[in-house]
Amino acid sequence: MEWVIEAEALTKKFEDLTAVDHISFRIRSGECFGFLGPNGAGKTTAIRMIQCVSPVTSGKLEVLGMDVSKSPREIKALIGVCPQEDNLDPDFTAWKNLLIYARYFGIGKAQAEARANELLDFMALREKKDVEIEKLSGGMKRRLMIARALMNDPKLLVLDEPTTGLDPQARHLIWDKVRELKKRGVTVLITTHYMDEAQQLCDRLVIMEKGKILVEGRPMGLISQHVGSGVVEVLAPDEALDQWLKRGAWAYERAGDRVYLYTDDNRQVRELILREHPSANVIIRDATLEDVFLKLTGRGLRD
Repeated sequence: MEWVIEAEALTKKFEDLTAVDHISFRIRSGECFGFLGPNGAGKTTAIRMIQCVSPVTSGKLEVLGMDVSKSPREIKALIGVCPQEDNLDPDFTAWKNLLIYARYFGIGKAQAEARANELLDFMALREKKDVEIEKLSGGMKRRLMIARALMNDPKLLVLDEPTTGLDPQARHLIWDKVRELKKRGVTVLITTHYMDEAQQLCDRLVIMEKGKILVEGRPMGLISQHVGSGVVEVLAPDEALDQWLKRGAWAYERAGDRVYLYTDDNRQVRELILREHPSANVIIRDATLEDVFLKLTGRGLRD
């Protein structure tokens, strides 16, 4: 099966609100696909329809070759979900949480125990096997939730904000495990507010805004297309520099006391600015997916 998920004109409405507005996308088997967007963009609603926990209003949505409206039970049996919220059972140990979860999929005791041992090793949690949930760190809990999502050996793994609030070591460990899962042929669907995470992990991604898909593509391709290879930041430009920039031929935007110029030759642009305005405070750096995200969705706060 080439396409694990196929959506055409997928729409979700809540009374007068259109949360997902006629979006179309396809996700290949074995790739990591990202859903990005500011709060309220519709990405979580789209994910919930894929998980078969929120009915489709209109359009087509097939997961693993099955229609989500006709085969929700069959689809749920084949996917693993790691939600953003910690919903591990605090009354049980890490080991017991995995075994109890296995019962929802009708997995026998011997198979469940073997699978739990394998996943505790995979997520570097073997030494925490008999530790109660409340005594685990935040990173350990996230890793255990991913292990739990893998208990049914899913074909599709959904990770909702998998590394929010984690320290760099825990984040990178989870990144490594996602890459290993891809090598094993597991398709991974991820939502994240960390643009560096999406840039590191995603083969392809979409950026959503107000229920629609703004762009779709590979991270580096989107950076090249919408920003360029470099960014020049001018801190607190004076009026003369501001007027000079307006007469220039570069694509740029202002945010607060900074101006961002997008270019494929940031060093030359920096030298030109400093030649005309020697006192200017200019920073150059490589362009990132975050630059694309902010350029397309804006820099204002979202509730």
